[in-house]
Amino acid sequence: MTKRVLSVGQCMPDASSLSRFLSSHFDVKIEQADVESDTFEKLKSSEYDLVLINRKLDADYSDGIELIQKIKASSEVKPSPLMLVSNYPEYQEQAVEVGAVYGIGKDQYRDPQTAARLQPYLG
Repeated sequence: MTKRVLSVGQCMPDASSLSRFLSSHFDVKIEQADVESDTFEKLKSSEYDLVLINRKLDADYSDGIELIQKIKASSEVKPSPLMLVSNYPEYQEQAVEVGAVYGIGKDQYRDPQTAARLQPYLG
């Protein structure tokens, strides 16, 4: 069964890399959201198996960890696992502290552990 992923705040090259990585390992349909308002609109109307949020949203450079906090605090969105996309472990830990699951880094797409980390949500 095809899994639904919402990718938030990725620039075009990163969105393409992420899409190729996910599609090569899982049966997924990937939707994009650029800013907070797009993200909330999609999360209110649809359910996703995983939401991947960039540490800094490309369109307006807003903070992905703050967006995770807002999503977790909202009663209007459908619950979905949230994951930060960042190469930096300290930001991954901050994201986990505010309610995300430990995420993935852009430089980890070739690491087999990355697909294993996503398996519970997309497998």
